[in-house]
This record gives sequence, C-alpha cells and structure tokens, in this order.
Amino acid sequence: MHDVVIVGAGPVGLSLACELGLAGCSVLVLEREPGPHSPLRVAPLGMRGLSAASAEAFYRRGMLQPLLTASGADDGSGGNPDADEPSPPRRGGHFAGMMLDPAKIDVAALPFRLPTPAPELLMTDLEAVETVLSEQASKLGVEVKRGVTVSAISQNGEGAVVAQAGGDTYEARWLVGCDGGRSTVRRLAGFDFVGTEPQFTGYVMHAAIAGWEKLRPWFNLTPKGLYIRMPTEGHIGMMDFDGGAFDRSQQPTRDHLQAVLRRVSGTDVTLNDVHIASTFTDRAMQTTTYRQGRVLLAGDAAHIHSPLGGQGLNTGIGDAVNLGWKLAATVHGQAPDGLLDTYTRERHPIAAGVLDWSRAQVAAMKPEPHAQAIQTVVRDLIGTRDGATYMFERLSGSWIHYDVGSEHPLAGRSAPDFLLEDGTRLGDLMQDGRGVALDFSIDRCLQGSATGWESRIRYAAGPARNDLGLGAVLVRPDGIVAWASDRRPDREAFERAAGLWFGTPHTADTVLA
Repeated sequence: MHDVVIVGAGPVGLSLACELGLAGCSVLVLEREPGPHSPLRVAPLGMRGLSAASAEAFYRRGMLQPLLTASGADDGSGGNPDADEPSPPRRGGHFAGMMLDPAKIDVAALPFRLPTPAPELLMTDLEAVETVLSEQASKLGVEVKRGVTVSAISQNGEGAVVAQAGGDTYEARWLVGCDGGRSTVRRLAGFDFVGTEPQFTGYVMHAAIAGWEKLRPWFNLTPKGLYIRMPTEGHIGMMDFDGGAFDRSQQPTRDHLQAVLRRVSGTDVTLNDVHIASTFTDRAMQTTTYRQGRVLLAGDAAHIHSPLGGQGLNTGIGDAVNLGWKLAATVHGQAPDGLLDTYTRERHPIAAGVLDWSRAQVAAMKPEPHAQAIQTVVRDLIGTRDGATYMFERLSGSWIHYDVGSEHPLAGRSAPDFLLEDGTRLGDLMQDGRGVALDFSIDRCLQGSATGWESRIRYAAGPARNDLGLGAVLVRPDGIVAWASDRRPDREAFERAAGLWFGTPHTADTVLA
C-alpha cells in the first residue's frame, strides 16, 4: 500500500508528488495519457505564464534554474538577488486583453518584497514545467504509471482503492485527484461542483494562414470578441461569444475556424490548412470542499475557469504546495489536530477569488456596449499607478493571504527571500521541505526553545542584510509566514505558533536542528 496515490501527472499532480516525495512519503502517480508529449503542451499553444508565487515555489525547492533552462529563459529572465531593492517587473500582464504597462507599477507599494532570484513572471510551457517536475519526482522515488484509466474508487476510514479499467487496483492511505477539469476522481467520489455556465467558446490553433500580416500582434479586443496573434506564424487564439456552444461538441473544421477568425478579427484571412486545433470555455465551477474522507482534490479537479491570465496553472501549483506538507505530516502522524482541514479553508477562498477574477474579465470582453463601456473605465484605471499596481498584485499572486492566527501584517503571506549575513538565503534553507525559524536577534532568543520539531523546522540565526524591521520569522514548508515578531523575539509566542502548525509540545532544553 502506498501512502498516497495521485491521479493525474500534469503540473499539479507532479508538484504534489514532489512535495510528498521530499517528505519521505511513498507516492504513486497514475496518468491516463500513454506519454508526456503533445503539441498542445509545447510553445506556443502550450505557453503559460508562471506568477511570482509559482516561480518562488520552484526556487524554494531548487528547481528554478532547471526550469529557466527548460523554458529557454537563461537570458537573465530570473530576478536580481544582488540588488539593494526589488527590481521593477519586466512584464505587467493583462486584464481581459488590456495590457499593463510595467513602468506604471509602484514596486514600493507591494508588501514585504525583497530581491530574489525568482522572476516576477516567467513565460514557459507545460512541457518544460512537467519535464522539470518529472525529473525531480524521479529523484525522490516517486513512481509514475502512464496509460492508466481510472474506472472506480472506494474508500474507508483507513484508505482508498483505485480501480483501473481492465482490473488492476491500487491501494493507498490517501487519494488525491489532480486529473483536470473533467476529473474522474471528482465525479466518482461525489464532490459537489457548482458555479456558472460559459459565455464563450475559445480556440487555440496552428494553421497555414494567408493574410497573416492583416492580424495585429498579441491581444486584440474587437467588437466581435478577442483574438491573439502569437509570435510564431500561424499560431492563433480566439474567443467567440456563443455561450460555449461549440466547445468539445464537435471537432472544429477548417471552415468553422476560418469563419470564427474572420468574424472576430474583422479581416478576410484564409486558412489554407489547420495542423492542430483545440477548444475551451470560461465555465467557472468549484467544488464546495476539497476533501471527502480519504479523497482530496487539487488544481482543475477542484476548480475550473477561463484560462485568461494563466491563473489556472498558478492556482493549481499553489494548491499542491499548500497540501503537500500538510498531507505528509498527516501520513507520518505528526500533524496537529485539524491541520489537513486548513487545506480547504485556505485554498478554497483563493480559487473562489480567481473564478471571480475570470468572470470579471469575461464581462469586460463581451462584444456589446455595456462591456465596451467597462473597457474604457478599466483602461483608464490601469493607466494609473494605483490601478496598475493593484492589477499586478492580482496577477503576480502577491494578493494571496491566509488567516494563520496572527495579526502581524506579514503573517499569512509568502515569506520574503531574506539574505543572512553569511550569504545564505531563505530559499536555500527551504530546499529540503522543512519549515524555517529565522532568528535575527543578536542573542539568539529562540535557540533551545523547542523539541519534537527537529525534523520539520530548521533553525537559522544571525543578522540579515535587510530584516524589514523584524526580530524573527517562522516560515511554513510552503513558504507562508506562520508567525513574525517586530521586536526581540517572544519565545512563548513563537512556541505557540510552532505548536499550532507543527503540533509537538516543547521542552526548553533542545535546540532546533
């Protein structure tokens, strides 16, 4: 019996597998597709933007440089960790196809930022992400079985059983569905999936196009919808506001795709040949809970929405990083009461916010006068410093904040990449998947304050190049600040926070590892 079976070997399933493998869990990943390669997973059709929060997750596990290399971004696309202040973002992103000017983003207004090797936005593709994660998973002893179609699941108080079409079964103490928007695990386990129906059918395609030069580059909002002319000739994305009528109802023909492109773009371009095409919608749905007994969900299995802004991939990676250490602690019998329940409590509101963000973009894109009036207002707002900064916070993941039981403004946010005087960065300390206690006090106030956490909390002491006025910080394995002190660290308050998240009572005579 495995500790965890994960259904789905996409970026979310592999991210979760890496987190669990790093914590010493036995993990089996089941994937329906026979192989990892697909034209829809490589650039440009498979192109995705990783937010600052997702890039930080790769950095904290030592996978950022391999990802930069696999993404063809070894050209300085990473951050500048040696700068005195965080660098301005190179890209601003977009809202409903309306581009943000990075020069208008007020970097100083973004909360608790420090220089970091992780870029604010990394353009990559799904195959690059999955390649890096697959290599990491293999190093950690994770087993991946491809060509497995799940046909049934069952569970009891001790574990779950997954049945493969054809008769094989797989047992585990926990089952996690990371199998996408049409999740078999979600359906078989009986999760409620609620939300709103689609407004448009979206298309991505690679075609031989006569009149390519008539299409304007990148995002183009038009009176009939939106189209995206990607940098590589013949690669197009478009959105047709037909109520989602065409999505997966039939294979799009050349004539249909040409008619949609002509209508949306207002040009007379001709498709001479269609090499590949796929459809999607803005259907926005979410499960009411992310756990039922021994079955959990993450990524698109738990929430679906329009792919505008690349929020789906980033939200899914956030799910995996949040769930991984909590499920591992539960597997090893180290979790405090209710720790696993915080997965739904923390991540469900984040996805709900992303769904609303998606709905707001769709409302602004509709080819009708009310939406076009909204576009005028949005363009005015994102043209201001405050408006551009607000939009960037949402796109970068800087807005994410959890209730961790502390009123400190840094608590519940992603930890800044503190640089200690010996040259060690916080990201360096997190590569083994443990939490970190940073003690900036001269007399090492937290030293010798806890026991039972040695395998889960790394203690590091000493001045930092910029401590942001803090005395100490406790960082969870997912990079979220669980507790922070502005003054000389309060050992009792630290121990309460550590006990809340790591669960083992302390005695005063053991030094954290």
